[in-house]
Amino acid sequence: MASAAKGEKRHEEDVADRVAPPGEVIYEAIYREGAHELKRENGALALSGLAAGLSMGFSFLTEGLLRGILPQAVWTPAVAKLGYAVGFVIVILGRQQLFTKNTLTIILPLLNRRGGTPARLTDVARLWAIILAANLCGAAAFAGVMKIPGLFSPETHDAFNAIGTEALSGSFTLILIRSILAGWLIALMIWLLPFAESARLWVISGLAYVVGIGHLPHVVAGSVSTVYAVFSGDITFGRYLAGFLAPALLGNAIGGVALVAVGAHAEFVEEGGQKK
Repeated sequence: MASAAKGEKRHEEDVADRVAPPGEVIYEAIYREGAHELKRENGALALSGLAAGLSMGFSFLTEGLLRGILPQAVWTPAVAKLGYAVGFVIVILGRQQLFTKNTLTIILPLLNRRGGTPARLTDVARLWAIILAANLCGAAAFAGVMKIPGLFSPETHDAFNAIGTEALSGSFTLILIRSILAGWLIALMIWLLPFAESARLWVISGLAYVVGIGHLPHVVAGSVSTVYAVFSGDITFGRYLAGFLAPALLGNAIGGVALVAVGAHAEFVEEGGQKK
């Protein structure tokens, strides 16, 4: 009897190891992460956000390096965009503060009855403002370093300029819609990571590649390339603000909050797991 019980227990453990965790477990994990982030000091948030803005520059750098050495062919963009995922891998695996990541994690505590108070709304606004400002400062600093004369070949600088001007292609409405899709995918990436375990690298790389190859604007990654174009004189700072930053910021926020955080929260409530 004892051996049979042990065998049954082992069988149940094997089954549990092969079953994905239920949605409420993922919800709770992301909820706790968001609640923790909302308690962090301003200085720590700013430093982590600055590091994330700098790290996102490596998406721009890697893509530009690939475009600078690859021949002009139909398949070139598909290969060069592999470099777009590099910054996301560094930021997310390095647990740095990225604005689009926090359109999911800190919204769940805000929506939840346990933590959704006016004071919590103030905390969300504080965190968003600090992280966005730090992300953009880091992005601009990275773009400035890329402009140092002689740092890269003329072909690479041409590729950098092309990436920056391409980010502004399309009307305000088109960039806004594309940015919503980008915000949705990045927030979904964060939602999927607890499931991913050892496949986290591939989840991040795969979804970031879709954002890149689809020319779906990301407010931080795209700011590196467009600010580089501003420093090069190809576009004006006003065009960057009105033609890229405004629609990309709004779209990323809508995509992350409305389509992912609210949807995930509603699904959790529907399943009867609303926090008390």
